[in-house]
Amino acid sequence: MTITLITACRNSAATLSVAMDSVLAQTHADIEYLVIDGASTDGSQSLLESYAPKFNGRMRWLSEKDSGMYDAINKGIALATGGIIGILNADDAFSSPGVVAQMASAFAKDPALDAAYGDVRFVKGGIGLRPVVHTLDDFWSLKTVRWYSSRHWRPWMLQWGFMPPHPSVYIRKTCFEKWGVYAPDYRIAADYALLIRFLRKAKLRLAYVPICCVDMRTGGVSTRNWRSNLLLNQEIVRGNREAGYFCCLPMLAPKYLFKIFEFIIPKLKRGRA
Repeated sequence: MTITLITACRNSAATLSVAMDSVLAQTHADIEYLVIDGASTDGSQSLLESYAPKFNGRMRWLSEKDSGMYDAINKGIALATGGIIGILNADDAFSSPGVVAQMASAFAKDPALDAAYGDVRFVKGGIGLRPVVHTLDDFWSLKTVRWYSSRHWRPWMLQWGFMPPHPSVYIRKTCFEKWGVYAPDYRIAADYALLIRFLRKAKLRLAYVPICCVDMRTGGVSTRNWRSNLLLNQEIVRGNREAGYFCCLPMLAPKYLFKIFEFIIPKLKRGRA
């Protein structure tokens, strides 16, 4: 079972090597890795050239101007030859070597499965601390500051601002062919809008895989400041309404209360250790 992993990047040379090392570490043998670079000016192309041979023909990359991250991901989807597609951000890394194998196993056990998703953890070592360069082992040892679990998530919750963490979501390519790709005119929440269309409106057959899929650095674009948060929420409202579901900004307020628990969980786990 070929799984295509897509990394969209632009000027991410400080973190991209850790992401690529985490792909190389995966035990699943049938991985196609696509890196779509947005004409970086920080030496990312040289880094990609040096890494490509390590993948023994399983990696392809291109570097050209695009209209943003979602446009780059759409290019990757168009190039993908795998039957299942997952996204790995250039600032993140897989949480362990067995992540892709376990996601592949979920699809293998249920041939009717359309999508699978899991958990992620946020680690201390954020984008705001650049330049940040870690080995993969160093990255895996970073302190957990937030645990983002999808165990109790359900599709109806998308109307209220709750989504499974996008980097943990794996979707069959046929779903993109049938239901479309990421809307490039969204600045932050095209992933949210796509999941509304796919997981709620289209009622895809889903499975929760109880593993931590990805380690994410704190300080992403959607949480950088209050303006980013406002734009994110405005686009969540838009995504719901475009899919035919009523949504307004006050409906999204409760999600911030639940986020408090995501920061408390790592402290509880350390307390039990």
